Amino acid sequence: MSTSTDPNAIADISAQAFWARPRAEREAAFARLRDEEPVSWQRQPEGLLVELDGDLTGGYWALTRYDDIRAVSRNPRDFCSSKGVMFEDAPQEFLDMAISILAMDDPRHAAVRGLISSAFTPKQVRSLEDGVRRDARQVVDELPDADSDDFVTHVAKRLPLMTIMRMLGVPEEDRERLVHYSDAMVSWSDPEYLQGRDGLAVVGEALWELHQACTALAEQRRAHPTDDLLSALVHAQIDGETLNTPEIAAFFVLLSVAGNDTTRHTTSHAMVALQEHPDQRARLLEDLDGRLPVAVEEFVRWATPVMTFRRTATRDTEIAGRAVAAGEKVVLVYPSGNRDETAFDAPDRFDVLRAPNRHLGFGGGGPHYCLGAPLAKVQLTALFSELLGRHPGIRVGAPRQVIGNFVDGINHLPMELG
Repeated sequence: MSTSTDPNAIADISAQAFWARPRAEREAAFARLRDEEPVSWQRQPEGLLVELDGDLTGGYWALTRYDDIRAVSRNPRDFCSSKGVMFEDAPQEFLDMAISILAMDDPRHAAVRGLISSAFTPKQVRSLEDGVRRDARQVVDELPDADSDDFVTHVAKRLPLMTIMRMLGVPEEDRERLVHYSDAMVSWSDPEYLQGRDGLAVVGEALWELHQACTALAEQRRAHPTDDLLSALVHAQIDGETLNTPEIAAFFVLLSVAGNDTTRHTTSHAMVALQEHPDQRARLLEDLDGRLPVAVEEFVRWATPVMTFRRTATRDTEIAGRAVAAGEKVVLVYPSGNRDETAFDAPDRFDVLRAPNRHLGFGGGGPHYCLGAPLAKVQLTALFSELLGRHPGIRVGAPRQVIGNFVDGINHLPMELG
């Protein structure tokens, strides 16, 4: 095992308590890591298997600089995904049920991603745009008349829910319930979701419910195909074989989580940023539709809704001069990379006109770059066009953050339309 200086001297990012700290404090810790120890050895992360010593895989290298994160992301030969992609350890059966293509390497990854990507081509995204815009108008049309309400409930979570659940062919009456379970998948350390329960129990229940729902839908699609992504997955063939139901269900879980949480939390963080930077709101409103495509990139950089993924070294190698042994884990810390002074001019400044903006909000490139990035941008553009176009004075209060090391989420955000 490689050794390094005591990570507690700078920041113990393996502790759940670290991820419960305010964003500004976490960003200050990342800045110090980038400056003093950009590739740091960190202890075993606190997580779902913290009590089960025999199943733990040990410490890891934390990458906090932009260039290192991109380099590892784009080098699947030396840093694979099939050994696990989550920050902390979890039961293998849970990973098999939830991670899908994220934890595959080529050639299987390329084959399955090629199949799934057919739903996210530019042509397909353009075909979805009219529906997304209609949904965005509906979201804003149905904002409550009350002076105060919750932005997450009435704005941020609604549009991605409508889009992804429609793509998957989930019946209207089941959508809210399944989104609740997809939220629980990435919020197992948050007290609001735990309600006094064990994290493993929360994740296990969520996985069971999502798999049961997908299994029932898949059986229906086999007998009666429809024009949705789930039907395409059920009937597609890879190397002459169809995907089995557990494989389809794992992707269903992945898309339910990724398709809802990333756009939803970017929306909330962007609204907070626009409130805290009134000069930037004013600049955006000067030419809302013209400036939104550029602003959306800054929304994603600023939010960085997915904070961590990991890779595993396949051979003895090095990162920025650090020796990394075969089999050692490497964790990519995206919020740190998105505030790297060497990659962005004044990275701590929220700038709706920032260009170029080669952020890491959808990953660092390479074979695992986010398939849904084009659709997420369409959703964010449509929603903020409707919201700020009709309610330019909307105000929000103090956010209540989700506690965890995977998704930088906001559970509640008081709202006044103004």
